[in-house]
Amino acid sequence: MAKLNAYVKQINGISFAGRTDSNHWITMDGPEDFGGNNAGIRPKELMLLAIAGCTGSDVVSILQKKRVNVRTFEIKISADQTDDHPKVFTALHIEYIFKGKDIKEADVQRAIELSQTKYCGVTKMYEKAMTVTHSYTIENEE
Repeated sequence: MAKLNAYVKQINGISFAGRTDSNHWITMDGPEDFGGNNAGIRPKELMLLAIAGCTGSDVVSILQKKRVNVRTFEIKISADQTDDHPKVFTALHIEYIFKGKDIKEADVQRAIELSQTKYCGVTKMYEKAMTVTHSYTIENEE
């Protein structure tokens, strides 16, 4: 079993810098009214980016192998969060948006399905804690 590592160091107050085994740094912080400096992304926001990056890389890889002509690809993530502490996500929705030429719906559906059911570990982890749904839009161009 592989082991992944992360290192986080306090910068000031609730401002932190963190890096993982890939040795890329990211700054995390909170709003000023919570003791932060508003100098970085919020930790829970990273969770939204994590699932988008995970499933997005799967979908792109699969569509490239199928030689699908995608010009632009975007992902929008929305999450429902409880009002009371600890404020946790209860549901998450992934919206995939494809633009390109002659994009077949079956190819998009299959790429998303493979990511969601087989490849994206972040999706599988989040599904244990909340409802994860998805939708997609294809904008075929002339």
